Amino acid sequence: MQGNILIIEDIKELSDLVALYLNKEGFEVRAAESAEDGFTVIENWKTELIILDVNLPGMDGFEFLQKLRQSKSGVMREMPVLIISARDSDEDQISGLGIGADEYITKPFSPKVLVARVRALFRRFRDFNETNPENVFSFGPFTLDYDSFILKKNGQRVHLSAKEYGCLSLLTEHSGKPLDVESIYQGVWKNNYGDLTTVAVYIQRLRKKIEDDPSKPSFIETVHGMGYRFNENGKNA
Repeated sequence: MQGNILIIEDIKELSDLVALYLNKEGFEVRAAESAEDGFTVIENWKTELIILDVNLPGMDGFEFLQKLRQSKSGVMREMPVLIISARDSDEDQISGLGIGADEYITKPFSPKVLVARVRALFRRFRDFNETNPENVFSFGPFTLDYDSFILKKNGQRVHLSAKEYGCLSLLTEHSGKPLDVESIYQGVWKNNYGDLTTVAVYIQRLRKKIEDDPSKPSFIETVHGMGYRFNENGKNA
């Protein structure tokens, strides 16, 4: 089997259709029609990835995701989550990614595209046995593996959303050089137009995960009038 996937979706017809496509690709799938049932499945089955609807009866998808990311279990905190939702506003997508989703797909969607996103998430979050040392960036107690898209602190994985990883990898690839906000937005969001304040939001979230004191960052520096600079030595300028 390619991996174990939990679908949390209250529309059974949609859940069955997604499961059908995933089964054809070799994935093992289980389904839950509520967030509460989803937690029950996770506790009793080796879940490796979650496909999560936002509009659920009882606890909604955002609440479920927050609870998952705040879990005492490292496996649950780090489990990749792909949101599928009819909510297509920028605010909803930023909220979903901001609280820990790794992908966000709006309905209606192509099942083939969903399967491709699922495969990409599995590649991103599974450790590869053979890692090219040239594709690993080390700073302080951290290692960032560009091949597996994984950040570790003292050997323990630090969960990053897709956009958090994008910001960090872009900054580290230009370590020592300031990057303006426009360049970061274009490089990570692949868009020339949008709300540039989003970059500052994700930089702050990254600082909370890698800085000893986010209010006095040593790795991700603010370069006034220019943007942000990554300092791999962890020394304030």
